[in-house]
This record gives sequence, C-alpha cells and structure tokens, in this order.
Amino acid sequence: MADESAPPRPSVVGQFFRRLGELQQNALDQATPHVGFRWIITALLFITYFIRVYLLQGWYIITYALGIYLLNLFIGFLTPKIDPNLSMESDDDGPELPTKSSDEFKPFMRRLPEFKFWYSCSKAVCVSMSCTFFEAFNIPVFWPILVMYFIILFVITMKRQIRHMVKHRYVPWSKSKTRYKGKEDTGKVYAK
Repeated sequence: MADESAPPRPSVVGQFFRRLGELQQNALDQATPHVGFRWIITALLFITYFIRVYLLQGWYIITYALGIYLLNLFIGFLTPKIDPNLSMESDDDGPELPTKSSDEFKPFMRRLPEFKFWYSCSKAVCVSMSCTFFEAFNIPVFWPILVMYFIILFVITMKRQIRHMVKHRYVPWSKSKTRYKGKEDTGKVYAK
C-alpha cells in the first residue's frame, strides 16, 4: 500500500530533459553579466550562418524570415515599454517619457530587454542554421527580390521608429551609470 501513495518516479527521458534545462539555465545565468562576450558569440553564429548560406547557394527564404524576425526584435528593443501615445490617453500613474524639458527624467525602459533580445537573436540564428540541413526548406526563389523587399521594409520601419523617437524625444541607448571620482589618494599624511 505504501507504493500506491508515493508519487510516480520520473522517467529517464524526463530526468534527462530536466537536467538539460538546468544546465542551459546555469549557462545563461553565468553569461548574463558578460554582454560583450555574448554578442561576440552571436556575431560568430551570424557569420557562420551567412558563410553556410553563401557556400550552399540556397535557403534564401530562411534567411529572409530570419531578417524579418530580427527586425521585429530590434524594433522591440528600440521601443519604450510603455508607449507614450497610449499613456497620454490613459490616466495611469506608470512611468512615462518626459514630454517637456522641465519634466523629470525617468530612465528608458525597453519593451524588449537587452538580454532577451540577445537570447532571441541567438536562438533564431541557431534555428535558421538547423533549417539549412534540411532540403525541404530550400525553396527556390529569386533572391534579389527578397533583398530589395527587405531593404524597403527596413527603411520604412526604421523611418517610422525614428519619427516616434523624435516625436516623444527619447533615445533608446544611453551611457552607463555616471561614476564620480573623488580626490586621488596619494597615501601621504599631512600633520598640522
């Protein structure tokens, strides 16, 4: 009867995936403070992906979809968490961007934080890379049309985003926290 009340033991497959998830989370936790290193690894993934696509001369639809997805992520990265257009209409007391020069400065909060932006970009490149191993995703298209359409889409989207930034007077990137320096300690003691 004691066996009936005990919870069932997880399967070997379940234990494997739980352990794999723990290892992934541990690696992400350790990588969090190393912003430059994370982006260098992602840039190397991009370069590897583009070299693979160039050498194989295919998978242009996958590359186009990757570009559209990354553009969407970038817009989320540039956009404030609370849209000033919507916050002007509502009477919420949440954080807002300053609209006048006399308004108090409140830090820019992104709709998509940097870490999630990096993580999503890295995952997208890995998924795109894995798609290049399957011939079913190699749909024949005239790639110059896709490049031209992506450029037009990028210009229109960025133009709209820049207008939004100018209208609400915010800059989505800022310097790091200001550090004040005191007097230099020379180690000398002056007696009076």
